[in-house]
Amino acid sequence: MKTKSLLGIIALVAVFSLASCSKDNSSPADSKLTSADAVASNKMDKAANDISDVVEDVYFQQNPSGVGKNTNSFVSVLPLCASVSAATVTSTTWSRTVTFNNCTFNGNILNGQIVVSGALPLPTAITLATTGYTINYQFVNFTHNGILIEGNRSITRKFTGSDLLADNHPIHIMDMNMTATFPNGDVYTRVGTRTRECVENFGNFDLSDNVYKIYQSIVTTRPNGTQHSHVILMTSPLKIEMSCQYKAVSGILTITGPSHSAVIDYGNGDCDNSATIAIDGGAATSFTFGN
Repeated sequence: MKTKSLLGIIALVAVFSLASCSKDNSSPADSKLTSADAVASNKMDKAANDISDVVEDVYFQQNPSGVGKNTNSFVSVLPLCASVSAATVTSTTWSRTVTFNNCTFNGNILNGQIVVSGALPLPTAITLATTGYTINYQFVNFTHNGILIEGNRSITRKFTGSDLLADNHPIHIMDMNMTATFPNGDVYTRVGTRTRECVENFGNFDLSDNVYKIYQSIVTTRPNGTQHSHVILMTSPLKIEMSCQYKAVSGILTITGPSHSAVIDYGNGDCDNSATIAIDGGAATSFTFGN
């Protein structure tokens, strides 16, 4: 399944909240998060989500029968300005290159290339339900809204049940090791894994009614070298309802830095923009996170 930017608002809320409570005696490598970090984190989330969408789309162009989907016909959601090469095939591998030339995708501007590849034979329903199928991707002069994205990583796609949904459904495990160089020269890196499960309304190629549950363990390194972890546990996943104006309706995000921590609770599933944040183990405070 495809998805638009799902986690951007998390970065904005969490970063500003942590910055507001940082102490004056922080380390020489200032541990305080800033508004610039907030913007950067949001933009990296958008890039990661669009990359996942592109990689899956190219995979289904290679495997249009879509083993594990509810339909045998695949309709690409890539814009017309994105060209996908014919497959280069060996006895054991396939690869395709998607080229963007100032393309608008999910409201973002993409340029450059993403090379997508995988092993042959293509997966069966049995392998998708057990080991999954690994799709590799690498970037060639690829920019997302002017940000240079570098790194060679993979997404493992499964179609099976899980603790979140017993019925078979799409599960994406994104192995993330991404370096983002911003136009002003700031360099951020993100390392970790993010798992996205589409638990409702998958298989109809309509993004507007999809429901996702996301859990992750990601470490972001800022330009000054300090690191912050962003963790969402499977036991309290971030629930995204694409039909909801605010997208995030429940789930708990924990952010931990060198000096401070924050726990953000997105509520009980109601479609509203209300959440709570608890700083450094203190009492939870309500706030709004969207318009």
